[in-house]
Amino acid sequence: MASNDPTIRFRLDPGSGVSPYRQLVDQVREALVAGRLRPGDQLPAVREVVTQITINPNTVHRAYRELEYLGLTIPQRGLGTFIAAGAVDEAGDDQSNAAKRLRLLIDQMRAQGASDEEIRALVSNRLESEIDADS
Repeated sequence: MASNDPTIRFRLDPGSGVSPYRQLVDQVREALVAGRLRPGDQLPAVREVVTQITINPNTVHRAYRELEYLGLTIPQRGLGTFIAAGAVDEAGDDQSNAAKRLRLLIDQMRAQGASDEEIRALVSNRLESEIDADS
């Protein structure tokens, strides 16, 4: 049953190498998979998260937008951000979420006039630079 009290406390690990917004998103996903968050549960207000972990409000907004995009949350104007009905299934499927984001990016690039060959070259170059960076 949903309550008005937020059911997750965020934390940041500055030494993790993971961006703060991604840490927040990952913590919500982990809590969903572990059953600590359920559909209808409310996430803390942005202001509360900012106070709790000393983080820029824009970072929290970015994380909450990403959670909404992934289908994990539903914002309700004036009430807060709540876990969506199908969130548990979505949270556990990383490849499906990555595929959705990739499709969206490709659609955006095409809308801006990029050809499929230009998109392939961009992805290929990015992958090569990641491989070189890891070497």
